[in-house]
This record gives sequence, structure tokens and C-alpha cells, in this order.
Amino acid sequence: MLLQRTTLKKPWRRLAAVLTATTLGVGLLAGCGSDSTDKKSDDAPAASGGTFPVTVEHAFGSTKIAKAPRRVVTVGYTDDQAVLALGVKPVGMVDQYPNPAGKEPDINTQWPWVKDKWGDTRPEVIMENGDSGPNYEKIASLRPDLIIAVYSEIDKAAYDKLSNIAKTVGRTKAEKEPFSAPWQDNAAHIAKALGKEDEGTKLVQGIESKLATAKKAHPEFGGQTAVVLCWYKNSVAPFTSTDVRGRLVTGTGFTYQTEIDKIAGGSFSTELSPERIDLVDVDRIFVINDKADTQALKKFKLFANLPAVKKGNVSYLLDSEGPAVGAAMSQGTLLSLPYAIDELVKSVK
Repeated sequence: MLLQRTTLKKPWRRLAAVLTATTLGVGLLAGCGSDSTDKKSDDAPAASGGTFPVTVEHAFGSTKIAKAPRRVVTVGYTDDQAVLALGVKPVGMVDQYPNPAGKEPDINTQWPWVKDKWGDTRPEVIMENGDSGPNYEKIASLRPDLIIAVYSEIDKAAYDKLSNIAKTVGRTKAEKEPFSAPWQDNAAHIAKALGKEDEGTKLVQGIESKLATAKKAHPEFGGQTAVVLCWYKNSVAPFTSTDVRGRLVTGTGFTYQTEIDKIAGGSFSTELSPERIDLVDVDRIFVINDKADTQALKKFKLFANLPAVKKGNVSYLLDSEGPAVGAAMSQGTLLSLPYAIDELVKSVK
């Protein structure tokens, strides 16, 4: 499973997140190469339909974008999907999930919710999940005119380096900890940078409407506490209520176990000691892992003895394998959320 960010490497390519800024890389590593039959991203068209100039306020200051960008590089783990949803194909992106050996094209361009958007275009990889930071040389070689670093843990020093290459938009100004901003805020932030604020608003409203419909159709969710977790480094690793996975669960009506937030110390996830397994003693558990880690978790007696597990109130969601519902939840983007909402609801029996 992919703890998406820089510290967790394998289970989470995207459990798409790091347990702390250092824990981020859970499994989001995959090489996005281009072969001779792929359409190169060098001839990327300018974003259409945007309104410019725009000035975007963000965590590191403000950035004025005078005209529609032609070559966008995304440094945030899932920023590429927001950009794609708004009609722009990045020339460079983060490789969030590692590609299976010998498999082409890159899995990160083949999820059911992005495949049609990418078409035959193959972006360059400027960072892999688990790397200490982006490859500045590679980014410069792509000659970007806009860099999006929103769903990212970059600091001011990294921002300054990126800004020396091209106009750069950092995470939202209100975000206190990396990866804690609501998905709606990130989407709106990126839409503004692309001059497509109105289009971004409509896309966000569409997903919020879908969440409201699911919540109304399942009032029974409202009476249940829930948590999303993975098996990581031989430990139960739950995500916080402010993580994209937690927000998705509460968006459909469940009440999240917010005690997890207190011990996570601002991170999007935490690893539980055996003594704190009580924190995931809830009515409904959502597990995001691929098959091997799921089997290991099921053999962990403290987990197996939880009331919810004994009652069968657990949704086991494959991360990058099969339908990749876990990846869709972990990415929590304008493109992945509609799919994730449908699959999450179906998983609750």
C-alpha cells in the first residue's frame, strides 16, 4: 500500500502519503518512461479557456501568472490529476506508485480514472515516491512555464529552487501541515493557477453533490464510527480524519475516529503500538493494501480480535492491484473521487 508521500515506501505508493514528511513515500514509485510510439509532451498545447493574468496566494508568497501556460510540471503527488481534469497534460509529474517490473506504460497514467485523459501522452517523471525531493535538473530540462507544487511537502528552500526555474505555486496558504488541506481547497487552488477557477468550482460541486447523494442514500452510515488504515512495517497504520481518505469516509456520512489525529502529531497517518490498537476499535474499518499486506494484517491477532473484524465489518480495498480502489481513495482528486465514492459505498455490506 502506498503511503503517499515521502516516508512510507511500499505499502503506500499512495497510501499515497508519508507518515510524516519523512514517512511519505509509501509505495508511490514508478517509472514513467516514454517509448518511441508515445506522443512526446514537448508539443504540449497551451491551456485553453483560461482567464489571465491571475495571482495565486500560497504558503510561500504569491505568484502572478500572466498567460496560459504551455508546459506545466506537477511536483505534488496528485497535482497531475487536478491539472488533467482541467484539460492540461503535464509534461512532468511525480511517479506516485512504482510500476510493476517490465510493465509498460507507467501505471500512474493507466488508472481507470486517468487513462482516457492521458491518451498516448507519456509525461516525464521528475520525482518518485520516496525520493528526498524533486529532480531539479530534470524539471529545468523540461522547460516549464508553470510548476504546481500543491499536494506536496516541499519547504521554502525547495520552493525557491523551483521558482528559479519557472513560476511556481505552492500549497494553499491556510494549510498548516503538508497534505492536510481539504481536497476541495487543493482543486480550487490549482484551478485558479490555470486560469480556470469557474471550471474548478463546477467540478468540485459535482463531487460534493455525489457525496451528498451517497450520504442520503445510506443514512445508516451516520450511526457508525469508522477508520481507514493500512498494514505498514508490521504495524497497523491508520490515517487521520484530515487525510484525503478520512475526508472521503466522513463525506459519505461516517463519523471518524479523531483520537488518531491527536497522536499523529500533524502527520496524515501514524503507526500504532500494540497497546493503542484500541484506536481502531470502531464500527467500520476500511483497509487499503494490496494482497500480500492484507494477508499479513489478517494474521495479526490484535487486529483479528477486534469486534468489527469478527463481525465482518471490514472493507478490504486493493491499493494498486485489481480495481485499485485504494489508489483512487488515496489520491482523492477531481478524477479519482467519483470512482472512489462508488466503490467505497459498494464495499460496505
